[in-house]
Amino acid sequence: MEIRQLRANEYDSRMELSQFAFQFQISPEDLESGKLTYKHEQDWGVFDEQGNLQSALMLIPLEAWIQGKKFPMGGIAGVATWPEARRQGCVSKLLVQALETMKQSGQSLSMLHPFAFAFYRKYGYELTIERKKYTIETSLLPKRVETPGQVKRMPDPNIEILNAVYERFASRYSGNVVRTEEWWKDRILDRNGRLAVYYNEQNEAEGYVFYHIEKQIMTIHEYASTNETSRVALWTYIANHDSMISEVSLIVPTDDQLPFLLSNPRIKQEVIPYFMSRIVDAEAFVSQYPWAAAETGASVLLTLSDEHAPWNNGTYNLSWSAEGAGKLERNEEAAEHEQAIKCDIQALTAILAGGRKPSFLRETGRINGPEDRIRLLESRIPERLSYLMDFF
Repeated sequence: MEIRQLRANEYDSRMELSQFAFQFQISPEDLESGKLTYKHEQDWGVFDEQGNLQSALMLIPLEAWIQGKKFPMGGIAGVATWPEARRQGCVSKLLVQALETMKQSGQSLSMLHPFAFAFYRKYGYELTIERKKYTIETSLLPKRVETPGQVKRMPDPNIEILNAVYERFASRYSGNVVRTEEWWKDRILDRNGRLAVYYNEQNEAEGYVFYHIEKQIMTIHEYASTNETSRVALWTYIANHDSMISEVSLIVPTDDQLPFLLSNPRIKQEVIPYFMSRIVDAEAFVSQYPWAAAETGASVLLTLSDEHAPWNNGTYNLSWSAEGAGKLERNEEAAEHEQAIKCDIQALTAILAGGRKPSFLRETGRINGPEDRIRLLESRIPERLSYLMDFF
């Protein structure tokens, strides 16, 4: 068994496996054109003794917003295995290889969309992203309100304008990816739909909506507003389609307050578990993390366990400066200290990238330690909701 990055001439083998595993079909023309943009260095595979591809995953170099700061992140996608190779540890070996590669590449965080949450929890990933889905009958849409500025259709997408709005909106949450021009073209604007942008009185873009209408249903691919005026203006624009649609469907962050603002808030709402995350390199992540400032510096003992990334195992002094700079320093002499907070990498990820409070995890048995130490840890973590608009 060999684990390595795929080569350019192994594109056909990878696509054959992907089409089988994910049950889709690509036309011969699209397969041929895909060879021109295939990034074989992002694909890792397990090969048998005859050199046949048995299992594969994609490791995408990305950045993600965490607490308003850009973090290097490794996106795991396209995990697939042929039936005859399943339950032989192929995916396990690939995930361990991916963790080692991400650490070497300086990617202190990883994210993925799981086929099964229980499966990836075994490898240190934890649920960090939930999203809310609205299905709104036309009669229940917000009332149309006159606002300053104007919503204009954008027939030819201007990525610079869209991305400026996106970054203002996306950086409010932990988890959203930092989009490149290529990402916009290949991952966002490749969908059918229309764009409309809200411009304020100074002709500055402050919000946008990207949507598609079919069979009287408006599906909003993306919605981003950066202030209350842009929110009202965009919903008025959406409501102006009332003569041609019966309902609107869209995804929003879980803290979205639209129902409270409606005359009749009885719209359909679903909270959907979405993405998982994992801290790859705890020392690097803690040093990059923008902790909350306080009047003085402080520290706690932290004993961390990580079955699949052993470099994270150990007892540390987790210390903070008054300004909010954090640091993990090994302190193995304190390994059994009664004042240490004990947790695994999943719990630490849930706390720092998923918005879960340490006090909640202590109450539910996910972390252990003195209550005052856990309260101190909690006081140094800024509150910020997690959200992800993209898929990979």
